Amino acid sequence: MVFINLPNHKTLTLEINPSTTSLQTLTLQINEKFQIPIAQQRLYSSGRRLFDGECDESSPLSDLGIFPNSTITLHVPLLGGMQAPGAPKARLDFLNTRPPPNYVAGLGRGATGFTTRSDIGPARAAPDLPDRSAVGGAAPVAGGVGRGRGKGGGEEEEEEESEEKGYDENQKFDEFEGNDVGLFASAEYDEDDKEADEIWEAIDQRMDSRRKDRREARLKQEIEKYRASNPKITEQFADLKRKLYTLSSDEWDSIPEIGDYSLRNKKKRFESFVPVPDTLLEKARQEKEHVTALDPRSRIVGGMETPSSQTPVADLTAVGEGRGTVLSVRLDRILDSVTGQTVVDPKGYLTDLKSMKITSDAEISDIKKARLLLKSVTQTNPKHPPGWIAAARLEEVAGKMQVARQLIKKGCEECPKNEDVWLEACRLASPLEAKAVIAQGVKANPNSVKLWMQASKLEEDTANKSRVLRKGLEHIPDSVRLWKAVVELANEEDARLLLQRAVECCPLHVELWLALAKLETYENAKKVLNKAREKLLKEPAIWITAARLEEANGKTELVGKIIARAIKSLQTEGLEIDREAWMKEAEGCERAGSLATCEAIINNTVGFGVEEEDRKRTWVADAEECKKRGSIETAKYIYAHARTVFKTKKSIWLKAAQLEKSHGTRESLDALLRKAVMYIPKAEVLWLMGAKEKWLAGDVPAARAILEEAFAAIPDSEEIWLAAFKLEFENRETERARKLLAKARERGGLERVWMKSVIVERELGNVDEERRLLGEALRRFPSFFKLWLMLGQLEERLGNSNKAKDAFESGIKNCPSCIPLWLSLATLEEKMNGLSKARAVLTMARKKNPQNPELWLAAVRAEARHGYKREADVLMAKALQECPNSGILWAASIEMAPRPQRKTKSSDALKKCDHDPHVITAVAKLFWQERKVDKARNWFNRAVTLAPDIGDFWALYFKFEQQHGTEEQRTDVLKRCVAAEPKHGEKWQATAKAVENSHEPTESILKKVVATLKKEENLAENNHN
Repeated sequence: MVFINLPNHKTLTLEINPSTTSLQTLTLQINEKFQIPIAQQRLYSSGRRLFDGECDESSPLSDLGIFPNSTITLHVPLLGGMQAPGAPKARLDFLNTRPPPNYVAGLGRGATGFTTRSDIGPARAAPDLPDRSAVGGAAPVAGGVGRGRGKGGGEEEEEEESEEKGYDENQKFDEFEGNDVGLFASAEYDEDDKEADEIWEAIDQRMDSRRKDRREARLKQEIEKYRASNPKITEQFADLKRKLYTLSSDEWDSIPEIGDYSLRNKKKRFESFVPVPDTLLEKARQEKEHVTALDPRSRIVGGMETPSSQTPVADLTAVGEGRGTVLSVRLDRILDSVTGQTVVDPKGYLTDLKSMKITSDAEISDIKKARLLLKSVTQTNPKHPPGWIAAARLEEVAGKMQVARQLIKKGCEECPKNEDVWLEACRLASPLEAKAVIAQGVKANPNSVKLWMQASKLEEDTANKSRVLRKGLEHIPDSVRLWKAVVELANEEDARLLLQRAVECCPLHVELWLALAKLETYENAKKVLNKAREKLLKEPAIWITAARLEEANGKTELVGKIIARAIKSLQTEGLEIDREAWMKEAEGCERAGSLATCEAIINNTVGFGVEEEDRKRTWVADAEECKKRGSIETAKYIYAHARTVFKTKKSIWLKAAQLEKSHGTRESLDALLRKAVMYIPKAEVLWLMGAKEKWLAGDVPAARAILEEAFAAIPDSEEIWLAAFKLEFENRETERARKLLAKARERGGLERVWMKSVIVERELGNVDEERRLLGEALRRFPSFFKLWLMLGQLEERLGNSNKAKDAFESGIKNCPSCIPLWLSLATLEEKMNGLSKARAVLTMARKKNPQNPELWLAAVRAEARHGYKREADVLMAKALQECPNSGILWAASIEMAPRPQRKTKSSDALKKCDHDPHVITAVAKLFWQERKVDKARNWFNRAVTLAPDIGDFWALYFKFEQQHGTEEQRTDVLKRCVAAEPKHGEKWQATAKAVENSHEPTESILKKVVATLKKEENLAENNHN
């Protein structure tokens, strides 16, 4: 294969062998595939032309340096001119040659140079011609260049004229682009040309995209083929590296160490020996000698100073030890004589540490630069408050508090009307001076709310704070912030008087009106809210407060009217009703305990802005969102409103019933279900839910009455017949259950009715009646596999193995895809005839039902039970190949693997099926064995969350908590299991469907399954030992 780079920048491939293909064959293939003439092909490789006239065209490409996967560049020369190139005639060769210098055609016979329209093309106007009366010698210079004329003396002017024309008249014809380049090179590029170019470009892209997938697939295939033939070193030794885990430690130690045989280490290093200078030796001698006399310079200060120039600093370790010694000495000085006590004041010590400011040289330099910059700012523009504030804060950071106070004081003098400067001055001032500073500030800015608030904060007494705020209100009576602050400090009576004055000064602030209404009596509150409504016509909060006021005083009948009037009034004022905002108000009313107001808001606003066809979906979504946010009553009211609109929609009633079941009372749920069956009497699930709730509440007669009403409404409902049977059967009313099932069979009951009838007879021990019912049921429903299973189990229970085998085989003939029948037959054959017969049955089952993990797992377990571990491993490998995403197979594979390989197996299993509960349970058991309790608990919890219907997982979880959990954790698992009511699981079904456990509750069955697991674990340990 060879890659060909075409002139249009595309790369194509030719399936050729360079060792057997010649250059001539290559050019012929390019001509056939791309329709490029051989004479115009110019082939290059690595910047070198393949055929230059000297080499033989019949030689193979490999002799020219072309190998598989090489790239050849194809160049096609482009010929220009006014017409297509033809075969030149020998006698006209001079027409294509360059004319001699200063040649002018026809000059000898008195002709002058001129230009015709054929020379420049029909799309351009002819240039101005020179005056024919001019001197002949000047004609070549002034006139245009005609065809066949050489350049005269004015060669430079001729080139300039060609540039003005935008093309070269003497260029050859371009067979690909024609002469458009020459004709329209200087034409204006307008919108039509742009649109045409875009269309052609789109066509090119479309044509390229049609071949893109095929080209990319071929290129990918070629790359994969190349990588397969030229693998990497790491891929070649991957299988050997996987086998390294089998090596023992002795084998590892026996592997010889590879030495460094590189050429770099074999080179002889250049070693240079230079004599040590005398100065170095002298310095070493001085550092080692011991001096017993003091330095003359140190005697001046009494020997307490060490000259730095004479102290050697070569030993940094000694310096560090010395610093540690000095620090320990200083710490010992502050210790008391009593061990463990100290005389250091902790608060004072921390204060000293905080006051110590360790600043580097770089920080000091930055502070100096900033100080100069801010000084320039304050001097050039002294009326700029932020400059003074920044300068003061810089000095504060630098630790110069007094300078900072002086700067901010000067700033207050320069900018007395700026409140930020005064606030900064108050902050920097000492506690004794702060009040004086803020007093000057409010005197200069009596209308600044921030300054009055800061002044009140500086006061410690509540009365003084209130007095300052009232003084501020004298200057700023319309400040809502000051009014709120002064009301918060006052008692209830004073607050009411203050609010009365506040609403007069700030009539457009709704919070003040609402606060006043809360403090007034019922009658006065109504007057306050009416006045507020007159002032604030577009404020819905006033209407909602009025409705809550009426509800708080027991007049709930007025709540709905007030909310309805509010919606109408707000719409009249032009306010758009925001449905989401009103629903949030409803949730707020629910949290405040105003349920009637919440219901009224929902009923009047939940339909705004919702299309008629979207109402059901939108309202259900709103209710679910409210439920998530904890607004249960709001969700109930939304469902209640939806039920009034969609009275016959079963889904609305079911969601409302589920909400009542989770967050309501039994009485409210019963009332809701009663109302539901009145509107939808044919809804089986509503009747059954009502009966079940009565049964769970212990009111069996009421449950029977509900089911009787359901019989009257839906006489042919199999679900209701079975529910009535279950009610009687679970309450040990066996005769009632038999009569109900007999009536159901008379009315043409289906498979489940007959199956339940057989179950009743099996529990009562009536073997003959059980066999009779099974025979009659199988004649009616031969394709119902559970009946064949029950018949085979009956015969097996009675010891009739051959009859049981016949029953299973008959069931398989009628239901060949029923896996439980195949498994039951294989188990029976294993008991009767050994493993070989069971193998045959399971092999036939896998042929009839391919890719079934349960059949593979049964075959693996059968081999393992008889000690054929190798055969079991082989079968497991085949099973995982056929069912790579089966969780039960991966879980069994993890348990079968040796202990060192289980982590690897579990990792592979999680990659294949991350969310399979069987794999998650297997990983949890692995953590359990390794005593990683928290991880095991998390994984068990994840398993039962993913599959709460599988009882085996609950049993393992409960067994784990019995061993490692607390009583509270065990109780929690037990409650969750009872609530989940699991029905499936290998161990769970075997225990729950036993005759002796037919009436046992979920809690009892869970404990029995746990006991079974413990027995199996003890048995496995004994066999292992």
